[in-house]
Amino acid sequence: MLEVRDLHVYYGPIHALKGISLSVNEGEIVTLIGANGAGKTTLLRAISGLAPARRGDITFQGRSLLRQLPEDIVRLGISHVPEGRRIFANLTVQENLELGAFLRRDRAEQARDLERVFDLFPRLKERLHQVAGTLSGGEQQMLAIGRALMARPLLLLLDEPSLGLAPLLVRTIFDVIREINSQGTTILLVEQNAHMALSIAHRAYVLETGRIVLAGPADELRQSEAIRAAYLGGKAG
Repeated sequence: MLEVRDLHVYYGPIHALKGISLSVNEGEIVTLIGANGAGKTTLLRAISGLAPARRGDITFQGRSLLRQLPEDIVRLGISHVPEGRRIFANLTVQENLELGAFLRRDRAEQARDLERVFDLFPRLKERLHQVAGTLSGGEQQMLAIGRALMARPLLLLLDEPSLGLAPLLVRTIFDVIREINSQGTTILLVEQNAHMALSIAHRAYVLETGRIVLAGPADELRQSEAIRAAYLGGKAG
């Protein structure tokens, strides 16, 4: 579904991505793990058209995304839940969700997708007319994911969905990510909680300073001594 080939991205003189190549197959959850500054967020921004590539290519269902506008990339079927949620704090929950569907014209289908979001996140239905900025951190994360789903994406990009959340809420969010995937949405997940990410992903890539240093089935990486020492806080047992 998605293929990244020899991708190079710069922020001014900083070489943020240094020849990244990876693929995401339809129906998968693929996770990117790595320390802060490894290039994970930059890669998602490049896929979304927010960080221009200097070299290489990104193709989605065989079509190059380079030089596409971000809104055109959304039309093609890619939604991005950014790090830090980036909800519209002064709008209501309902208005935020409606903005997620701003490119769509199929009113009846939108209503069905709204119910799907409420099935995944019942709390949002309870808070429908509440100003989004007054929601808790966990509720804001639910809203950010729900807003992205209202575009009915084929591929969902998730950037640090567990950041700043209490452990119980982290589990809830990951259960929902698994459920979204089981309903047919392919997911590319950036997550610092490597243990949780590897527990739900099919495959994983490890990034260090703009390069992929390891890739493979998530279960295998979870058992890797090097990965456990660097990201999982212990040895395989």
